[in-house]
Amino acid sequence: MKKVKFINIIAGIFILLLLVPVGSCKKFLDQKPPRATMDDLTQGGIEAEVFGCYSYMRQNTGFVGISWLAFHDFRSDDSEKGSDPADGQEWVAPFDQFQYVKNIWANDIYWENHVQLISRANTAIVKADSLGLTGASSMANIAEARFFRAFAYFDMVRTYGDVPIYKKPIGASSDLCVAKSTTTQVYQLIDEDLDFAALYLPASWGSQYEGRLTSGAALALHAKSYLFRQNWAKTLSLCQEVMTRPQYSLYSPYYMIFKDAGENCSESIFEIQAYVSSDGSKDLGTEFATTQGVRAAQATGWNLGWGWNTPTDNLANAYEAGDVRKPSTLLFSGQSDDPTYGGYGRILPDYVGNGGILPRKYWNKKIYADPAMRTSTGMSDNPRWINKRVIRYSDVLLMAAEAANELGQGATGIQWMNAVRQRAGLGSKTYTTQTQMRTDIKQERRVEFGVEGERFFDLVRWGDAVTVLGGLGYTNRCRYYPIPQKVIDACPNILQNPEW
Repeated sequence: MKKVKFINIIAGIFILLLLVPVGSCKKFLDQKPPRATMDDLTQGGIEAEVFGCYSYMRQNTGFVGISWLAFHDFRSDDSEKGSDPADGQEWVAPFDQFQYVKNIWANDIYWENHVQLISRANTAIVKADSLGLTGASSMANIAEARFFRAFAYFDMVRTYGDVPIYKKPIGASSDLCVAKSTTTQVYQLIDEDLDFAALYLPASWGSQYEGRLTSGAALALHAKSYLFRQNWAKTLSLCQEVMTRPQYSLYSPYYMIFKDAGENCSESIFEIQAYVSSDGSKDLGTEFATTQGVRAAQATGWNLGWGWNTPTDNLANAYEAGDVRKPSTLLFSGQSDDPTYGGYGRILPDYVGNGGILPRKYWNKKIYADPAMRTSTGMSDNPRWINKRVIRYSDVLLMAAEAANELGQGATGIQWMNAVRQRAGLGSKTYTTQTQMRTDIKQERRVEFGVEGERFFDLVRWGDAVTVLGGLGYTNRCRYYPIPQKVIDACPNILQNPEW
């Protein structure tokens, strides 16, 4: 009920914002942010804008749907487009095979959703500045907005490289046509926003606002942004600050992190909140789990979603013997869903290659929804109540271990990696060399975050993408996706990525 209360507050205020005319949202250049006529208010108006950011992430595919999956998962060696081979065939070449397309819908939406989140955050920031708000509550709201802006830019700078910096709400088409800034300048804005967020966000909002952004979330995201710049000292320092926070710890068993009861647990640093009432009458959910559920003909009783983002043989073979993360991450066609690791005592139909009916060998078990909830809500193939886990405490531990190793402190950092391994049922490693530990950390990150959207960007930042993904079609220029052609056409001063 705690999550319900917070998400109900978000939904209520967001509905008020939607009642204000904002123009068409169908085309990129027509989009405008919400213009709430509450400028005579102070704190309430800012909070309304901020809650609109939470809702925007929950409702848009660039953060929780197939567009996000394409950029963050399909491009790795851990998963592929999935579903029936004939379904969404146009997504295979641009993402599974690295034949990037400038004008594909997924690219348009990913860019558009991130720019709009930035604009919504800017609306709150600019409004607070115009009203001269400096109270503690208002500063916390501004900090939330700046976190969202930093979060959106971190995705964009990793995906596209140089991108425009917007510091004002997008009110007219011309507002979108801002020349690109360098990655260094984008990261500078991210640093400023996350420093502010860490300073003014509370460590906890209490049970009334479970799942709301905290200073720990700002510190963890900031650490990750430094990790991508190989600023090891900053990464380690920020991770260690998170590790001192008593509310964070590894949650056991591993599979429970991804169950309904594991939402906003001690391992959770940031999740996109979702809620559907037990009878299905109230739907404040996302399409995150729906996009990835097992796919089959409706009559089979195994049409649990759209079937996208299916694990590969490569990922299935990556786990050590005895690693509990394998049966907690993968559902196997033709086998039990394994109640020991989060299943419900059901046998999946077999894979078509073995004469069965399911189009893929494996499915993402981390979004495998409770059959009882499917029945009570009437959402058999649409489990919209599942939160999207964005930043977990294990990520902080593995970032700290990696940074410590790169700073020549591997003998210290290995304890954090070993904590993650021990939770997975594996033995501890002994520090030998920096090179060996670097290899071990890469392995741990892969199996710890299987089909959670980390792998592709990790491979790129490690400089391993050409070696690992080259056989799938990856070349170095694929580290950045081309900017959507519609943006280039509309804004001549936004130059396409030079390698595209």
